Amino acid sequence: MTASSQTIHFIATGGTFEKHYNELNGELVFVQTHLPAMLERARVTVPYSCQTVCLMDSLDMQDSHRLKIRDACRDTAASQIVIVHGTDTMQETAGVLGKAGMDKTVVLTGAMVPYEFEGSDAFFNFGAAVSAVQLLPKGVYIVMNGRVFDWNHVKKNRQIGKFEAV
Repeated sequence: MTASSQTIHFIATGGTFEKHYNELNGELVFVQTHLPAMLERARVTVPYSCQTVCLMDSLDMQDSHRLKIRDACRDTAASQIVIVHGTDTMQETAGVLGKAGMDKTVVLTGAMVPYEFEGSDAFFNFGAAVSAVQLLPKGVYIVMNGRVFDWNHVKKNRQIGKFEAV
């Protein structure tokens, strides 16, 4: 589906959210995005489009990756964007997007436990992000664990594994 201004554009970048358990060697790896399956499972009825910019751990992201994410946000006709991103450097990417001054609503979300694992927070965070992107004014936000944060007033508390307002 081609994006229009009335479409929610979903961008996959990886992170724990997207990791898959490799049963042969016991490693967590990236295979493909879970977004199409999640959208189907959630029975999302709003028009949407999906794009994979990268599938990687956010700790491995460089500035060049963040610029590709920014460009993907700029290049889509959609005015509402949800980005699935790793939680470790989500704030850095949100900063790049926030400073870009786009006239769009951009929501970043992720998970502490992979989508495929029982007890994952991925599906909940994803659903919250889908709702939030439709309700929030233009700007860049992080939506995690039932909370909405402005891009420049949030940090991840690594000791407790949660995002907090600053």
